[in-house]
Amino acid sequence: MQGKIALEEHFAIESTLGDSHVFGSHVWKDLSHRLLDIQETRLGEMDKHGIEMMILSLNAPAIQAIHDVKTAIATARQANDALAGEVQKRPGRFAAFAAIPMQDPDAAAVELTRCVKDLGMVGALVNGFSQIGSPENVTYYDLPQYRAFWRTVEALDVPFYLHPRNPLPSWTRYYEGHSWMLGPNWAFAAETAVHALRLIGSGLFDECPNLKMVLGHIGEGIPVYLWRIDNRNGWMKAPHKYPAKHSVAHYFRKHFHLTTSGNFDTAALVNAISVMGAERVMFSVDWPFEDVGEGAQWIDTAEIGEADRIQVGRTNAIKLFKLPLR
Repeated sequence: MQGKIALEEHFAIESTLGDSHVFGSHVWKDLSHRLLDIQETRLGEMDKHGIEMMILSLNAPAIQAIHDVKTAIATARQANDALAGEVQKRPGRFAAFAAIPMQDPDAAAVELTRCVKDLGMVGALVNGFSQIGSPENVTYYDLPQYRAFWRTVEALDVPFYLHPRNPLPSWTRYYEGHSWMLGPNWAFAAETAVHALRLIGSGLFDECPNLKMVLGHIGEGIPVYLWRIDNRNGWMKAPHKYPAKHSVAHYFRKHFHLTTSGNFDTAALVNAISVMGAERVMFSVDWPFEDVGEGAQWIDTAEIGEADRIQVGRTNAIKLFKLPLR
């Protein structure tokens, strides 16, 4: 399939590059090159494998791990300006997600507004919880102080991509002796799924009924668990214990879109299409941590209908992000 769009595709600036070392220390020379490169190696891979456009985003955890608020704000602005400059070189091949300093909700709203209105970015990608003031002080975005920020996201009418990060080391006793579960193997999905469920249960989507959210990795495990989340011991008919008015499945199907980033599993894709509808699933690679060729070959040959393949591989992203493509 030609003309594919991929949209969880990472880059780094020098000050955030080191955050990715833990995910590829044994191939660091190649990985660091791929993160810093945009116009050469990356573009060559896109051309080779039928990807017309990538939507680029800053590596993780980057801004979210900068606990000094002023530095987080300044670094987000620096990264966004750098990315906007790269996109301007080839606006038909690249688009951008804004990096957002969620440590300060007001500053986050200002920076997202600048990125959308002045820099032409098509949404935000945020790497999980933010550390504020000290490494151990973290915040999740269901908290009341973020409601004004979410109203800004809704008013701008752009999607918000909730991307994973590892839990803090002080929170990970259950991973002791099993560090292989950290990162994309398991901890990313567990951490991000909890954050997404917090947003749902908080009543956020009752207050902001037009918010559009994106989760990678085919939904961080939530699609296969939706029924159980809403029907635990159903015969007991116990009311749910969160402020939101409706079931988790109601909000998940209405407000969330999923990408295939880093999860090239046809069974998981078919399940996501069954749970969400093909119109809410989009192709992604997770470059440079995953291989463009592997992801492209998979989606090109996955055992799904051709109409679904075109939606997942291209047209859903054009519609959701209002991309200047046909």
